[in-house]
Amino acid sequence: MRPILLLLLTLMCATGTLAQERPHAFLGAEIIPVSGPPIPNGVLVVHRGKITAVGPAASTQIPPDAERINASGKIIMPGLVDTHSHIGGGSGADASAPLQPEVRLMDSFDARDTSIKRARAGGITTVNVMPGSGHLLSGQTLYLKLRNGATVDDLFIRNSRGEIAGGIKMANGTNSIRPGGGAFPGTRAKSAALARDMFVRAQAYRDKVARAAGDKEKLPPRDLAMEALVEVLEGRRTVQFHTHRQDDILTVLRLSKEFGFRVVLQHVSEGWKVAEEIAKAGAPCSIINVDAPGGKIEAINMSHENAAILDRAGALVGFHTDDSVTDSRHFLRSAALSVRAGLSREKALYGLTMAGARMLELENSVGTLQLGKDADFILLSGDPLSVYTKVLETWIEGVKVFDRSKPEDKLYAVGGEGAGRDANLHVHEEGEQR
Repeated sequence: MRPILLLLLTLMCATGTLAQERPHAFLGAEIIPVSGPPIPNGVLVVHRGKITAVGPAASTQIPPDAERINASGKIIMPGLVDTHSHIGGGSGADASAPLQPEVRLMDSFDARDTSIKRARAGGITTVNVMPGSGHLLSGQTLYLKLRNGATVDDLFIRNSRGEIAGGIKMANGTNSIRPGGGAFPGTRAKSAALARDMFVRAQAYRDKVARAAGDKEKLPPRDLAMEALVEVLEGRRTVQFHTHRQDDILTVLRLSKEFGFRVVLQHVSEGWKVAEEIAKAGAPCSIINVDAPGGKIEAINMSHENAAILDRAGALVGFHTDDSVTDSRHFLRSAALSVRAGLSREKALYGLTMAGARMLELENSVGTLQLGKDADFILLSGDPLSVYTKVLETWIEGVKVFDRSKPEDKLYAVGGEGAGRDANLHVHEEGEQR
């Protein structure tokens, strides 16, 4: 490793460590905790990666050794949670079969990909990274914190069981249909039949393992695909299900009820048509808002009123980018489009933060600015739902991972030469971008 690069990495690590050891107090901002009403002239104190105080300036105690940061005129809110993204350049299943639960996205994720920097520039701190949707089941997803890290291991989130957190990606509709026969289904009915057969086999595998009671002589041969599906059946792994049309959505709800797995409905372009059914099933909806024509024909009835209608029916509604369908840097705008179409401001901000945290079962650590939660937050130049607002800083676990005032960070926020690849990053010595 070059000496100068080694020195820079050492300094970066030291800076992060110091940020954890000394409390930071952000003063004067309007704080949107999401867990309650906005706090004008608020105080946010973070220490060793956690929130240690949040409240009005008049009643919030600041540690005497805290570094005081003037945030007057700014907005502070929780880091954004993107429940469906493809950053990191990862891949999943191949063309050999339509159902591949053994495939792990972690084995193809590039923690140095510049798309991660763009996501931080958009205020995203927690993300569910998925393989694609061209299969009925394309592999295991990853729930990640977008920390500064050189490997995917540096970004892992551990769930309450100590396991690497993630779901499993399934899909229906046109994406996984291959007319003409072969291993892939040619119709929607065959798609559902293949998925159902897979879960029946997983139930049988689970029961065999249970009957063996640890006896190696009685255990079935190890099956990586079945092991992953047993995690789904036992509620240890959520199915993140790509689905658009109302009939496809209802098929997902039937499968979830039949096999008892937890599901998050992804996209649900026609969710507004079956909102009552979705709410009755208790299925959370992670939706995407796009404002340009094009895309797949089954999403033709996508409506910006989707979130408002689903919310009125009683469904949990969050947002995602499906990056690069929606650029991660424009994630705040997704919620604003739903507000324009009737969703309340409070529910829109909740959908960007706490709703996603609940969908990923991370609500005890992220999603709101509350005492004891991870110090994941963003500083904004103005109202979060204004098209003129910019993300100024992004902090994860008390460490600043994006700073728009730095030319190298601003480059990823605004584009320009070098924004697409680390190898091509160009910044003049005096700090001016070219």
